[in-house]
Amino acid sequence: MSDIINAAVVALNGKLSSADFDGSAKFQIEGEGAVRIDSEGAAASDADADVTLSADAETFQSILEGELNATTAFMTGKLSVDGDMGTAMKLAAVLA
Repeated sequence: MSDIINAAVVALNGKLSSADFDGSAKFQIEGEGAVRIDSEGAAASDADADVTLSADAETFQSILEGELNATTAFMTGKLSVDGDMGTAMKLAAVLA
């Protein structure tokens, strides 16, 4: 597993610890792998989810660090969303 995936799991679990996220989402990071998020937290996994968000590693890192808003990334084409847009919006609120 890549260092980026490992760091993402740790960062996302920190953000999710105080959030009420009841769906499932998967971040597909180009060239690195996937992180799946659900009510139990984040884990390195490519399992199916309600929504899949795809981006390159730099964009994903910027979103996690709060330098780039997930909605802005989507609107500018840096982040693609496949699946339930409502779940994606809930996740964006958790990441903000």
